[in-house]
Amino acid sequence: MIKNAVIISFLGKTRDRFSEYNEDRTTAERLAMASGMEGIEGIEAVFPYLVKDPDYVKPLMSQYNLEWAAVNVNVKAEPEFKNGGLTSPKKEVRQKAIQFIRDAKDFAQAVGADKVTCCPLSDGYEFAFQCDYGQSWRHLVESLGEGAAHKPEIPLFIEYKARESRGHCFVDTAAKTLALLRDAGTAGMGVTIDFGHSLIAGENPAEALSFVAESAFPYYVHINDNDGRWDWDYFVGTKNLLAYIEFLYYLQKYEYTGFLTADTSPTRWDIKRNFETNARLSRKIWSRLQELDQRQLSKLIHGADYMATWQFIETEILHF
Repeated sequence: MIKNAVIISFLGKTRDRFSEYNEDRTTAERLAMASGMEGIEGIEAVFPYLVKDPDYVKPLMSQYNLEWAAVNVNVKAEPEFKNGGLTSPKKEVRQKAIQFIRDAKDFAQAVGADKVTCCPLSDGYEFAFQCDYGQSWRHLVESLGEGAAHKPEIPLFIEYKARESRGHCFVDTAAKTLALLRDAGTAGMGVTIDFGHSLIAGENPAEALSFVAESAFPYYVHINDNDGRWDWDYFVGTKNLLAYIEFLYYLQKYEYTGFLTADTSPTRWDIKRNFETNARLSRKIWSRLQELDQRQLSKLIHGADYMATWQFIETEILHF
């Protein structure tokens, strides 16, 4: 059975351009909330803003019987990083971003987490002639490669996103992320595949997953949903249910055993029920897929008669 986790950033106060949602909570209160959610076994937490001191966090994880899905290193929030930390023309700014990654790996090792994930959202551009693309790519490759080289036994996973907070992020697709990892040539790197980020990149998440899974690099998964126009971080299945079912099908095909980590934002919805819905629906779909005649479905997919495939989906998956 698949394991479910939650990013604890969403268990307290969140903001958009116009409003604030929910009440602020300490890290301890967020961990307590996560532990009380049915179907949630693990957490991902942002370093160094929500978690930083291993001596404080490690006993809490044990107290609330939670596992680590990942440590998320934030390389965008510092004032120096607003125009890009990993790709800054200023070496001292790049070095600070690299040190964040190193420190996150040290923290992960100290608390028993097996990976660090990083989404370089401030590294990008908005306008023509705003940056030197080749130089920015070289800086990105060198910075992430240097960060990954520190304690490679704690792998660094790169999460791609097409836009936000930059109008165009440098690491925007699964293909470019794999090119980045190839160019870095550093041991201990992987890809974080976010279902919603794949949608707004114009990808089919199941295809992007297969593309990465067929590579030499490991992968880690964030789950959510959106309408393909913006990263709304809705809970799973609300906009693209069949695409999510297909995504989980390929996770099973490639024998994924990691966490499904919910990167969903419960702005106007009850926090606990939001994340329990992610876990409940994911488990139901996972179980349904396991009960299928997988050989028959595979045979249909490899055949030329999609109407027969659709009838299988109708009767065996959707139960219409």
